[in-house]
Amino acid sequence: MSKKGVLLVNLGTPDSPSTPDVRKYLNEFLMDGRVIDINVISRALLVRGIIVPFRAPKSAQLYREIWSDQDGSPLLYYSIKQQQLLQEKLGDEYMVELAMRYQSPSIESALQRLKDALVTEIRVIPLFPQYASASTGSVMEKVMTLVGQWQTIPHISFVNSFHNDDLMIDTFVANAAKHGHENYDHVLFSFHGLPQRQLIKCDHTGAYCLKKDDCCSTLNDTNKFCYSAQSHDTAKLIAAKMGLSKDQYTVCFQSRLGSDPWVQPYTSVVIEELAKQGKKRLLVFCPAFVADCLETVYEVSVEYNDEFKEKGGEHVQLVESLNDHPLFIESLERMVKER
Repeated sequence: MSKKGVLLVNLGTPDSPSTPDVRKYLNEFLMDGRVIDINVISRALLVRGIIVPFRAPKSAQLYREIWSDQDGSPLLYYSIKQQQLLQEKLGDEYMVELAMRYQSPSIESALQRLKDALVTEIRVIPLFPQYASASTGSVMEKVMTLVGQWQTIPHISFVNSFHNDDLMIDTFVANAAKHGHENYDHVLFSFHGLPQRQLIKCDHTGAYCLKKDDCCSTLNDTNKFCYSAQSHDTAKLIAAKMGLSKDQYTVCFQSRLGSDPWVQPYTSVVIEELAKQGKKRLLVFCPAFVADCLETVYEVSVEYNDEFKEKGGEHVQLVESLNDHPLFIESLERMVKER
């Protein structure tokens, strides 16, 4: 019986926490023209000459902090669980493959397995709730480039974003309930950052993005593909489900790289300001990630927690990512079946 194909794609992870494997991963990741969107010669000089040589050893040390002898990278572990659970839920009518945009398993190998299975169609789900050129856009471009070389191209469809998916929102709310948000002084929605220039490039009108302070606060027809606007919308939906008022939470952005201005406010700055205000306990969501990873398990739970304590706070509590929660697997099933 002919099957329908499903391709789940996450960002990627080094094959091991060794410096050579981390260097290999960072080189592939940062040399993507959608990630560092400058001309290729300047990008190569920056990435291979400055960023990777200095960053790889430090990043390798951080990866060793979160790496499990049994399960390896948490991002890969939970991505595999998502693939397996979705396959079980969809049944024999579907073939579900997992790929990483960078490193293993590769998009090329996953697509080849679907091609060899003679699937009738392929549903591609980039595992990034909010659309960004550097994440979802990069996955789409890679898939189209590879499939464009095939002589026979099956029907292919993409999930552009799922920032407002109600089951995803419910999953985050359920995970937060384990910690009891009433026990915290403030809630942060910390999204992965992007350079401001990448937001501006997505404004096809050229007259809206960053032209006023609150341009991302409400999703509309002009900014509907804006990563920051979609992030604010995700936070607003989670906050509403939790019954939070506007003064009880803050949207911020983490993981800044380089000296160019990125989407603001920066999470580290917000944490410092909250500590100065006398806040003692913070509950932190990372809704740009569907699986716990270096940016959640270490950057938030360890680095931001330490920074907060140094400024007078007591504790930063991470809300677990979507991981293998049944509601999120149900959400993925719906994304596959809905058109």
